Amino acid sequence: MSWEPELRELRRREAMARAMGGVDKVNRQHAGGRLTVRERIDGLVDQGSFHEIGAIAGKAEYDKQHNLTHFLPANCVMGRATADGRPIVVCGDDFTVRGGSADATIKEKPQLAEKMAFEQRIPIVRIIEGSGGGGSVRTIETTGRANLPGGQGTSSRFDLMARNLSNVPVVALGLGSVAGLGAARLAASHYSVMTKETSAMFVAGPPVVKGIGQDLTKQELGGWKIQTRAGGVDDAVDTEEEAFERARRFLSYLPSSVDELASRGPVEDAPNRREESLIAAIPKNRRRAYKMRPIIQSIVDKDSFFEMGSNFGRSVITGLARLDGWPVALMASDPMILGGAWTAESCLKLIRFIDMAETFHLPVVYLADCPGFHIGLEAEKAATIRHGVRAMAAINQSTVPWCAVVVRAAFGVAGGAHVNVGRYCTRYAWPSGWWGSLPLEGGIEAAYRAELDAADDPKAELLAIEERLEALRSPFRTAEAFWIEEIIDPRDTRPLLTDFATLAQKALKPGLTGFGLRP
Repeated sequence: MSWEPELRELRRREAMARAMGGVDKVNRQHAGGRLTVRERIDGLVDQGSFHEIGAIAGKAEYDKQHNLTHFLPANCVMGRATADGRPIVVCGDDFTVRGGSADATIKEKPQLAEKMAFEQRIPIVRIIEGSGGGGSVRTIETTGRANLPGGQGTSSRFDLMARNLSNVPVVALGLGSVAGLGAARLAASHYSVMTKETSAMFVAGPPVVKGIGQDLTKQELGGWKIQTRAGGVDDAVDTEEEAFERARRFLSYLPSSVDELASRGPVEDAPNRREESLIAAIPKNRRRAYKMRPIIQSIVDKDSFFEMGSNFGRSVITGLARLDGWPVALMASDPMILGGAWTAESCLKLIRFIDMAETFHLPVVYLADCPGFHIGLEAEKAATIRHGVRAMAAINQSTVPWCAVVVRAAFGVAGGAHVNVGRYCTRYAWPSGWWGSLPLEGGIEAAYRAELDAADDPKAELLAIEERLEALRSPFRTAEAFWIEEIIDPRDTRPLLTDFATLAQKALKPGLTGFGLRP
């Protein structure tokens, strides 16, 4: 006697689960230009590596003889796999089963995925479509009661997601219409991606929003242009395959958990490479902007820069890169956007980025050209100073090795926030360095008002003062006082940064990090 009949029944149920919501629903998914959840998992992970957990969990119907007559799988597919050879947890919404909503959800499945990632200390990738297992008005009827959000019967268990943010890398892919809890699961990540034409994200979708008098399409309400510019989602791509590639690449820069350090990547670029173009990268005319991204590309390992959040807080560039194979968190000013001034949005971007670097023990490299905080009425309305001091606190609370290269401007409070002033930080300046408490332009008339008012020729007096002060603000004068440690040939930047990245490894310590209060 064997258990073969039971195993045949198991295989039958597994086949029913793989059918998802049925042929019609699968065809509808494909007709909308979207893959099914199982196709998505296959595209994300290494071939044959996915080990599904809870495949036969769902809603079953039986006849009077207790024979299974119908089976609808739960709309969450989860398990463990490898991506580029490293273990991950994968948790995906099945939109073919009740659009991913709560009345077809077994809430314990996505909760178990979060617990697995935490306990096994490996990254989690969420593939999100629909409400992500969140609420549906149908749930009231199917359960016979109204759920109290956050209560004992809640499906969200946001505490699990919040805990993972401090412990393991979290990637979220929005690959369709994402609303409610699904939107929260997408945003509660270290890196999030959505597809441009087939996805949208919102707290509540168009039918609900129409009730408050706003008649909008999905793209108008929460399309990729809206969400990437608002900072709700980090990046947007054209295809789901690109989203999978982005997820794998992001994870390649990070350790599996805070208990480890990031691994060294391939060493394929000479650490002592000197880029001749850098000698003329900064215009002599300080009023002229220049492109920072080519400078970044010339300094880091070839093709290693992975930019994040390019449409949000655009006066600051953030991304991951490698220096002699070592992963680093790189931030840089973008003088093409408001001259590189810190806005409220760019400060929010910096806080999140620095926190990620601190969490996963990544050394920080900052290419600084900051004229200060953005000014004016709109800047004040956005509480720029509040967000600015929080960004400054993030920098000064960081404990990872830090290297700043002042390539041009450093003015005012924001300009001074290029290092943690209470710790040793490596700092260089290019000969194009230009700094002070305030730019001379616009500040002289206020500081020298009495002299200008008393002068026979105020314009000539102003010109004389400008010439006198201009001679004094040479970066070499600052170096004489050791107020800047080193002025370097820009072509030496990469060799010096690769030295920094190598030495930084000795100072990195795995483990859970913590921060004080950020104002």
